[in-house]
Amino acid sequence: MSYLLSAYGFLLLIMIGYIVRVNLKCGRLVKEAGCLSNDQKSISKLDSSKARLCLIGFALLFISVALYMALIWSPDAKGEPATYRIIYFHVAAAFMSYVGFFITFAGSILYLWKRDLRFDRWAKVGADLGVHFCALMIITGMIWGKQRWGAWWIWEPRLTLALVLLVIYVGYLILRHVMENPVTTARYASVYGIIGFIDVPLVHYSIKLWGKIMHPVVTDGGKNSGLAPEMMLTLEVSIIAFLIVFAAMYIIRLHVDSLEANLSRCRT
Repeated sequence: MSYLLSAYGFLLLIMIGYIVRVNLKCGRLVKEAGCLSNDQKSISKLDSSKARLCLIGFALLFISVALYMALIWSPDAKGEPATYRIIYFHVAAAFMSYVGFFITFAGSILYLWKRDLRFDRWAKVGADLGVHFCALMIITGMIWGKQRWGAWWIWEPRLTLALVLLVIYVGYLILRHVMENPVTTARYASVYGIIGFIDVPLVHYSIKLWGKIMHPVVTDGGKNSGLAPEMMLTLEVSIIAFLIVFAAMYIIRLHVDSLEANLSRCRT
């Protein structure tokens, strides 16, 4: 159990650290926003410290409930080590990575259609969060896999495709970082983001496409998942909690990018 607590503590530190870092950056940018026009300043009013703290507190409250259910309330799984409980955050992180990459996909399409950099910012933030949650998905899967398989990594279809997905969108973020012109960056990144999304359904349906080689099925429900009703409820609460955390992180990060774009226009 101590191993499991350490794993959960590590995951929480990563999420809280990200939120705190972006929140502090948001506060700094708000203070620098004196050159904004009145219309632009309405954006920074949404970034008041009180609003951000309420949003963060709400997210942490739900994560605390999910953590209690995953570690204490949910029953043990037959024939599984204690680390099986990491599966609640593993599956939730996987779904949040899908959400982030879908936002990138949708934002990229909207940018190519409307040529509005606002949609490109949607796509950029979605990819950034998608990469973070995809990394959490892989890390939690490795923690569980080490206890069940005796190895940190096995090259089976779903694990391999998940790693490919992470590499694709890390490449997307690198592409954005090395290019300077925002319009050119948005155009190339949009095409990349749309094509890269092809791997998301491949990851999700890999077991149906190639069979359950090693990876268990835990999200089909009923007898296919092997989850008791209490375990399924814990999984659902964990997914909702992660969705709230994702929304909090996305809103704050999107405000940061909007402020940076407005400040950049003021300085030119």
